[in-house]
Amino acid sequence: MSQKDVEIAQRGWEHFLATGEPAWDALHAEVEARDHDIFDGREYRGHAGIQQWLFEDWASAWSEWSAGPAEFIDAGDQVIAVFQVKARGRGSGVELERQDAMVFKMRDGMTVRIDYYNSKQQALKAVGLEE
Repeated sequence: MSQKDVEIAQRGWEHFLATGEPAWDALHAEVEARDHDIFDGREYRGHAGIQQWLFEDWASAWSEWSAGPAEFIDAGDQVIAVFQVKARGRGSGVELERQDAMVFKMRDGMTVRIDYYNSKQQALKAVGLEE
């Protein structure tokens, strides 16, 4: 992993926080994503899949949400982003505040896979860096 990949992931995260949109130019056209926090845990593929995951499936569960700045961890050919998320359930009104993490698998300066976990420990375990 190069520092360049960590910086690409960091810029993508900052872009998302600032605009609410992924940094599409940093996501491979055939990017894959899996949200391990969603009960059915299905795969999402391509830019259309990322759009469905973020703006339909994930966001539809929350009436409001926010995420904070992330800590980035170099994990070989992957980058872990650890961040605080706050959300309120759309139907239940239940408030949630926790530390979540995403693992970005990088290739040739592009994100080719995203795995979303609801803890830093799950992400570290997924990449073989258990704490």
